[in-house]
Amino acid sequence: MELMVAMTLTLVITGIASTLLARTMNLRTRTNANADALADAQRALNIISREIANAGFNLSDNGIVAGDSTTDSHGNSTLRIRANLNKFNLAVSTSAQNGIGTAVEDAGEDVEFLLYAENNTNLLARYDAYATVGGKSTVLANRLDSLHVHYYSQKVTYGTSGCDITGASSSEVNPNAARYVVLAVCVHLNAVGKLNGPGYQPATSVLLVSDVALRNSNLPLY
Repeated sequence: MELMVAMTLTLVITGIASTLLARTMNLRTRTNANADALADAQRALNIISREIANAGFNLSDNGIVAGDSTTDSHGNSTLRIRANLNKFNLAVSTSAQNGIGTAVEDAGEDVEFLLYAENNTNLLARYDAYATVGGKSTVLANRLDSLHVHYYSQKVTYGTSGCDITGASSSEVNPNAARYVVLAVCVHLNAVGKLNGPGYQPATSVLLVSDVALRNSNLPLY
């Protein structure tokens, strides 16, 4: 009888410990995934924001290529920007100073940002047309749900809902007329554990937003 009682108590304690361990492991897995995904997305937003701000430098427009800055049927945006960053750089060739199109020297002057699907996840990629001969692609972030780019003629205020901004204080304009851009990136985190199981963590999405003023958009007026 004492042995049976001891075994029963041992099984109960083992079950409780296993449940707590499973819950702890799932929470740790989610926390690590959340930290990694958000860090990737924040780094990507910083890179995109910085490059958008430089768009149009030494050009006669705002630097956004409207024909390639589109939104697909799923609402995901592609953004292409240009800037003649080497205009006053005496260390590069004359062709690199006077235009955009010299491979290697004109790295960062014709860049495209887009989402593409691979292995059941969306990757945020940066394509630099002149970083190397033939161009170069770099993955900036993974585990993304969406990328939305909004174009405005002035600074706006807005709210957020789900994976995008809402209720902007001004109407959107065509990309080639934009002076202010709002980027909305949604980070998707998959479920961890089994439904109704110990420590189950449901799938979630986190919205990150960045506002960028196109500081070169008015230069052609002067």
